[in-house]
Amino acid sequence: MSDSRDLVHPRDLIMRTMDRIYGYRMTTTSGGNLSIRDDSGDIWISPARVDKGNLTRRDIVRVRADGTVDGIHPPSSEFPFHKAIYQARPDIRAIVHAHPVALVAFSICREKPNTRLFHQAFSVCGRVGFAAYACPGSEQLGRNIAGTFADGCDSVILENHGVVVGGETLAAAFERFEAFEFAGKTLIKAAHLGPVRFLSDTQLAEAAQRSVDFESFTPGAASDRERELRRELCNFVRRGCRQRLLISTEGSFSARLDEQSFLVTPTRKDRESLLLEDLVMVRGTERESGKLASRAAKAHQAIYQRHPAVQAIVFAHPVNATAFSVTDATLDVRTIPESFVFLRDLGRVPVGVQYREDGAIANYVSERSPAALLQNDGVIVTGRSVLDTFDRLEVLESTAEAVINARAIGDVRSMPEEVIEELRIAFNL
Repeated sequence: MSDSRDLVHPRDLIMRTMDRIYGYRMTTTSGGNLSIRDDSGDIWISPARVDKGNLTRRDIVRVRADGTVDGIHPPSSEFPFHKAIYQARPDIRAIVHAHPVALVAFSICREKPNTRLFHQAFSVCGRVGFAAYACPGSEQLGRNIAGTFADGCDSVILENHGVVVGGETLAAAFERFEAFEFAGKTLIKAAHLGPVRFLSDTQLAEAAQRSVDFESFTPGAASDRERELRRELCNFVRRGCRQRLLISTEGSFSARLDEQSFLVTPTRKDRESLLLEDLVMVRGTERESGKLASRAAKAHQAIYQRHPAVQAIVFAHPVNATAFSVTDATLDVRTIPESFVFLRDLGRVPVGVQYREDGAIANYVSERSPAALLQNDGVIVTGRSVLDTFDRLEVLESTAEAVINARAIGDVRSMPEEVIEELRIAFNL
């Protein structure tokens, strides 16, 4: 989301980020505020009492280091705690405060989400803290929150209020905020299914230490097929973010180019803003020069090598399906015909298999078993095209949500074996 040289004006960064937060329904028209502290010590912040769903760059307020205000509106009423955080933590240059539903639920229960659900949440969210209640906009609230940040916390639940996160850039703060809310949502969904399984220190370290070791090469002129696949991948990754099937910092999507090569999403790039040139070509032991392939690229490669019919692969973290992946509950896809026809019987991959160099992940999916739950790491879905794979991902998440909802109503009833056999014959499964 950001340029390393900070070429985008703070007004535009705040406006675009708030638009995204509001579009994802992670705040309300009146709720939440964003800020950036620039190199001169000035703080750019969203305004008070302005529609968050219709923010313009002119609405953004600058509070200079000397306390004078530039702007057509007053700064957010929460400015005191933004200022206090910046004073307590010189390393923080941007702050996101909002009232996303899942984290508000934790705040009113006076609990903190355990981000050991999966490695990316634990890594991105940083140290999680809790700040005691004080009146919104008050100096006391600023002291309470800044004290928690001063203790080394990066993502802070506000008692009976919401959440505040900080980061080195607004892009980093947004990614932290999004991952934190995703962890909260997943925990709430998983609580409907049974005991939640958390990752150990060893498992978290294994995930953090994985690397993708490819030599680099410079590809020749792009073929029409490559151009089309780049377009498709970018479009569906963007759609996946907007439908909350993917989040900015997590998930990988790839498409096969030929027997030896495929295109895959890069590592550490905001998924929603991917450009055609950001996608990385992988060919055998090489990857496209000047780019870093997703750390899941070796897993994608192993599946392509083992299963010639697979033309596209996605690793993703949709909330409801991921809730099944962090519990021992079985996700029954024999619920409606579409679910079974698209997904067949869903497998489960033990923790860490996808990180290994032996290609064992390819044993858990095939043309006849196109999807699986990755224990404490979301899902993997394969297909005959980018569209087919994305469609299956949607069906998987819809099925998971329907099953969780059904459990609140009564017993989940699977289709009988004779119906399953009829579907196998009718759809040549």
